[in-house]
Amino acid sequence: MTAAQQFRIAAIPADGVGTEVVAAGRAVLDAIQASSGGRIAFDWEELPWGSAYYAEHGVLMPDDGLDVLRGKDAIYFGAVGWPTVSDHVSLWGLRLKICQGFDQWANIRPVTFLPGITSPLRKADDTDLDWVVVRENSEGEYAGFGGRNFGARGEKGEVAVQSSVFTEVGCERIIRFAFDLARTRARKKVSSVTKSNAQQYGMVLWDDMFRRVAADYPDVETESVLVDAMSAKFVLHPEDLSVVVASNLNADILSDLGSALAGSLGLAASANLNPDRRYPSMFEPVHGSAPDIAGQGVCNPIGAIGSAALMLDHLGLPDEAKRVQAAIEATTAQGVRTRDVGGTADTETVTRAIIANLG
Repeated sequence: MTAAQQFRIAAIPADGVGTEVVAAGRAVLDAIQASSGGRIAFDWEELPWGSAYYAEHGVLMPDDGLDVLRGKDAIYFGAVGWPTVSDHVSLWGLRLKICQGFDQWANIRPVTFLPGITSPLRKADDTDLDWVVVRENSEGEYAGFGGRNFGARGEKGEVAVQSSVFTEVGCERIIRFAFDLARTRARKKVSSVTKSNAQQYGMVLWDDMFRRVAADYPDVETESVLVDAMSAKFVLHPEDLSVVVASNLNADILSDLGSALAGSLGLAASANLNPDRRYPSMFEPVHGSAPDIAGQGVCNPIGAIGSAALMLDHLGLPDEAKRVQAAIEATTAQGVRTRDVGGTADTETVTRAIIANLG
């Protein structure tokens, strides 16, 4: 039977537990395909890029890697990083090369409190908590502007300069994206996060753009909060959060905090979006490659499977995305959990349970 919808997806497991969680996510998506009655088909191409590829070729991905990915409908990514390769080399050589090369300027990181998962927040026991961090993903502190020089001066003579870059275009588009997202949520609120009291140029520009964009959304509640105060708010008043928008670095840190509060980084899903759809978007769990447990079959696949749900929604399959998310929630509610969230199940057991709960 010919599928009505066929999606070309590049899988890049990369390093460590990335290979295990991508395999788990693919198994769930294959189950979605199998239950679609031929309506949906995923055409996978797995690419062997990452630190092992670097050891053989001296690069994390080939020179024509972006061309290989360009024609795909989506990219499904695992995790990059291995002890044999410096972290800044592996990150810039693969993940950031794809994000910047495809202008994936909106990084979406939901903070989801799942049933059956114990949060370190006491407030989570009797309060419905659910917010999303919207991360500017193309410039800011991760723009890559700068360099190192004066190495010939001798001991302590070298100088490193790392410049943050904020543009009106970059600030406006991510802030407007956050407002549009807030309009789809029960609590229509956007919290903007900066450190503009200390960073008086780039982040004041961000604050100015936030006020300008907010004027176009009178139906959306707003607040501007310094990043240190927002870190405290994540812990003390998380019930007051809905959409949190922040720069590349600040949102990266805050979203990890949110995931930890939900129970584990292993639960956290994310999407690197090119909202203009000129290029493919990339979907990945927030956690890293975890070399200490790689190959043991004990890593948590929920972050990667949740990222697959975000990918389904982006591909225009919202019902299938809801099925996957509901299956994740049913699985944790049944007590099928990996050890990072207090359980004893291995990766395969959790994955099978999620597939069984797809309904």
